[in-house]
Amino acid sequence: MEVLKNYQRKKLDESNDEEFYSDPKFVYHLDANFRQYLSNIYKKEISDNSTVLDLMSSWDSYLPEEKKYKKVIGHGLNKQELEKNKIFDNFWTQNFNLNQKIHLDNESVDYCLMVAAWQYLQYPENLTKEISRILSNHGKFIISFSNRAFWHKAPNIWTSSTEEERIKYVRKVLISNGFNEPKIIKKFNEPALNIFNFFSKDPFYCLIATK
Repeated sequence: MEVLKNYQRKKLDESNDEEFYSDPKFVYHLDANFRQYLSNIYKKEISDNSTVLDLMSSWDSYLPEEKKYKKVIGHGLNKQELEKNKIFDNFWTQNFNLNQKIHLDNESVDYCLMVAAWQYLQYPENLTKEISRILSNHGKFIISFSNRAFWHKAPNIWTSSTEEERIKYVRKVLISNGFNEPKIIKKFNEPALNIFNFFSKDPFYCLIATK
């Protein structure tokens, strides 16, 4: 079910995303507090011996190393970044703004992860339906993001929304396309007590959804 109108899918820079991501970016786009909190969530939510798919990933997936995984599959736009991510058993590159079809079998994945990536999707409805298809019956879709982005590459729905509106938008797409009411986690988003607090922590938002 479509949620977005055409104008909400538009972005400031409509050039092919593959061009922008052609050069590897071996940097962290999220601060240490965010990364640690996300790893702790993965530790609690992901069962051992599971198949994990990390979509729109990079050179680090923030997956806890002490976990035992059946398989970890990666996806992204930059081959060099994905090659450096040693937790992947295999990976592929694909531009989801051009093609949302995922070439994996039905119910073949137990957990699908998406970190600081939803904000770049122009057709999240189609991709969400695909993720619902490939997730196992008790699988989970774990989406996390902060208030950072390459703003010229984010569609209007993201750049024109508040942080609370972004949560509601992601929730609406999930519920409209095959998922139950998600669990929503918010952290580090309280008003700063001082300027040093403000600059030390990225807001953390996470939606965890099941079919």
